[in-house]
Amino acid sequence: MTVVALATASAVIFGTADFFGGLATRRSRVLAVVVLSQLGGLALIGALIPFLSGSPSAPALMWGLAAGVVGGAAIVLFYRALAAGMMSVVAPTTAAASMALPVIFGLVAGDRPPALALVGIAVGLFAVVLVSREPNGPASAFKIGPVLAALAAGAGFGAFFVLIKLAPAGTGGWPLLAARAASVTLVAMLALAARRSLRPLPGSLPVTIAAGVLDMAANVLYLLAVQRGMLSLVAVLASLYPASTLLLARYVLGERLSPVQIAGVGFALGSIALIAAA
Repeated sequence: MTVVALATASAVIFGTADFFGGLATRRSRVLAVVVLSQLGGLALIGALIPFLSGSPSAPALMWGLAAGVVGGAAIVLFYRALAAGMMSVVAPTTAAASMALPVIFGLVAGDRPPALALVGIAVGLFAVVLVSREPNGPASAFKIGPVLAALAAGAGFGAFFVLIKLAPAGTGGWPLLAARAASVTLVAMLALAARRSLRPLPGSLPVTIAAGVLDMAANVLYLLAVQRGMLSLVAVLASLYPASTLLLARYVLGERLSPVQIAGVGFALGSIALIAAA
């Protein structure tokens, strides 16, 4: 598969995982969903390790552990921001930050995408903002605290993309295994410290595990893409995941998309086409 195909598939599966995660959080406790879904992902990457050519090394495991810590912290910050602020502000802020950081890092580190690809990056960033808009959220609601938390969460997700890229080549899925082990441990410790139950509510476990397995599958595709291509391009494509979440919500749950969100899906497809053409 090409880099564009891998990264695009990663985005589609990331969005599907978020859809299942959203269903799970409607049926169970948020921290229980986070921990149990990540355990499902941990089981998947453990099973895939023999099939992902590569061997472990200290640098790969260290970069993976660092990615897991910032990724786990970002998840907690993201949910706190959503609980305290408006989705219409928090979601696009987080998505934009998570895309911007690896793009900036990649360009500074030496990525030199063609001009057409740079246009695709700009279009992709705009698409993420559009598809993340909440259709009925009041525009007047604004709190600085949730915005700062959203920026920090987005920076954490972006840092995860960067740190996974920094893992040495030839180490297969070991960085992801270390990352998931670290994030599971971190979130479980936070839940225990806060005395929150990790027991899932009846009927929520299958959807929760599905969310974690899909999330890890998307991570594997992202890893394969970023090992073959430029971070600044792969991160943009992988960050287009809200489009598939919205489409699933529309056709599975019957939720209606706003004209702005429909336009965002169109811009997302345009971004993929521009980057692929470049």
